[in-house]
Amino acid sequence: MRSWGLSFAEWFEKYMFVLIPGSLLLGFMLSSVMLPYVSYIPYLFGYITFIMALGCGRTHLKQVVMRPAPILLTLVLAHVLAPIFAYGLGSMLFGMDSDYTIGLVLFAIIPLGVSSVLWVGQSHGNVTLMLAMVVLDSALSPFVVPGLIEVFFGTSIKFDSLGLMKDLMIIVVVPTLVGVGLHDLSAGQLKQQLAPVAVPLSKIAFSLVVMLNAAAIAPQVSKLKHDMVIVIPAIIAVVGLYYALGYFGSYALRRPLREIRVTVAYASGMRNISLGMVLAMSYFSPKASVPVVLGIMVQQPIATIFHAVVKKWVPLEPKGDMTATSAGKNGSFKIG
Repeated sequence: MRSWGLSFAEWFEKYMFVLIPGSLLLGFMLSSVMLPYVSYIPYLFGYITFIMALGCGRTHLKQVVMRPAPILLTLVLAHVLAPIFAYGLGSMLFGMDSDYTIGLVLFAIIPLGVSSVLWVGQSHGNVTLMLAMVVLDSALSPFVVPGLIEVFFGTSIKFDSLGLMKDLMIIVVVPTLVGVGLHDLSAGQLKQQLAPVAVPLSKIAFSLVVMLNAAAIAPQVSKLKHDMVIVIPAIIAVVGLYYALGYFGSYALRRPLREIRVTVAYASGMRNISLGMVLAMSYFSPKASVPVVLGIMVQQPIATIFHAVVKKWVPLEPKGDMTATSAGKNGSFKIG
């Protein structure tokens, strides 16, 4: 069981760029069959968040908080500059109060993507930093998401901000805190012990979340086919820019190591789309969900392209350079 479960998880991660879009398409095709099970999405997502948090303890979070430069820069890039660009592009293409513009902004302000941890590891980035940033950003999401929606759209759209905060607390913050707490109580051993079963189940749960969300919006998307000619290029431009924004924006740090540049790029480029879909479907119109759904189909293939580019054109630092300071006086990360 142990060997099979971990082998399945590795296989899933290797082919995730195909499996996740495939789950999306399957959800569209089997919409009528899967619609009765849409109510299970929050529970599946809470489980995914819990398993992710089991790999991160207070020590990891303390390391990041004590060297805040990379995480502060990432949050500014991902949740300030990125939504400004999304709002500007959406306003230009669809209008300031368009549901598509809301969807583009929502895509930018939802928490950093859990799957970014996998890509950072494969691209020799800083996995500990990425995991800690995902946990912290998820914990902040009950305040960041409704707050930024208010900043960008004010009273022009109506949504239950308190309800949104409550749901984010239940499906993101509580599983995160429980996972971090159990990580510390078990000295980091619990996830390793549960991994043969818990990790592959989290991969399946991830696919199911994508599939069920796709099934939920399929009836609306089928009515909006004529809009896709503009929406698809817009979301490709948005995601591509986020990667570039993260990579080149990391140079705001003093002498950033390659691993920091790669980590900030993935953090800026990838969002927790399954959570975005849950929020879009619960609090906004079906049209607002469309850019978020399309983000699934775009961000994994672009992650694959970015990985190939980094592997070919951004060489690893020589071992002698691995103690270099990556983030300035107050934000240094020393690898060794």
